[in-house]
Amino acid sequence: MDAQLETLSRLVGDHLAARGWRLATAESCTGGWVAEVVTATAGSSGWFDCGFITYSNDAKCALLGVSPMTLARHGAVSEPTTAAMVRGTLERAEADLALSISGIAGPGGGSADKPVGTVCFGWGRTGESPQTATCRFDGDRESVRRQAVVFALTELIRRYA
Repeated sequence: MDAQLETLSRLVGDHLAARGWRLATAESCTGGWVAEVVTATAGSSGWFDCGFITYSNDAKCALLGVSPMTLARHGAVSEPTTAAMVRGTLERAEADLALSISGIAGPGGGSADKPVGTVCFGWGRTGESPQTATCRFDGDRESVRRQAVVFALTELIRRYA
């Protein structure tokens, strides 16, 4: 793991441990990369609960309780979907905080409304409404996915520090 990801993971862990909070993740386009980054940090078992990799729409519905209507109305790559992913994660995990990611990493799959590099995020704490954001990242598939991981962890720290 590179130095930037290692630093972000350590900072996330420090913030969570200081508050006695546990994190859970719900990832689509990043395929578990956030969970891999945080579990690479020694001591993460004290502040990380679990990660859901819900790549397909069916998995989002079955594992996280995302409504098929939300997916039909807004698509998998949308803030309503990432908000629903956060809510579902918090309902199913032993965690105080959750983050979710769903996007189009490429090289195909984009559209005029949602081009390749569009990634939606959600963050939430138990008992609070999820916060969401959408970003457009440049680069190839690997670059888009890495930028999404960095953004998700950076924003987790910023929003809940």
